[in-house]
Amino acid sequence: MELTITTLALLVLTPLLVWRIYRRIKDRMARQRSIVSRHYTGILVFGAMILVPAAQLLDNPYNLAALLVGAAGGIGYGVWGLKLSRFEDTPQGYYFTPNARLGIVMAMIFVARILYIGVEIYSNQGKGVTPERLTDSPLTMLCVGLTAGYFGCYSAGLLRWRRRMRKEIDMV
Repeated sequence: MELTITTLALLVLTPLLVWRIYRRIKDRMARQRSIVSRHYTGILVFGAMILVPAAQLLDNPYNLAALLVGAAGGIGYGVWGLKLSRFEDTPQGYYFTPNARLGIVMAMIFVARILYIGVEIYSNQGKGVTPERLTDSPLTMLCVGLTAGYFGCYSAGLLRWRRRMRKEIDMV
């Protein structure tokens, strides 16, 4: 990679970008109001993050396996994350506090992989190398599976918790 002013700027600004993303994710891992529509959206978005690449990878069993292994691991971490979460039923509404470390790690794994792909695309710029598709790398598929499995499972767990709360209210 040639050291140009643009490259130097990227080298200086990348740590700042990573720090800002980390702070933003960390701020989201605090006590939150439980909103059912967000839980449904989480299930749909993160489910699509698994199903769309899986449909494209039917002819590539190695990358499909990486995606599915990542999703299974993410679901396992999601179950663990739900056990470590704190749930509150207050007069103001329903609240939950996710385990910050686990959520930050899962999100930053995905962010790190996306940043790596960006650096790879930048370094191959002007060399006539065609960039790979996201589904061409088993490591990327593993990261996508982990992230989508974790946050999708977490959203489904929050939805289950809200339904259980509603049933308890109906019984009283």
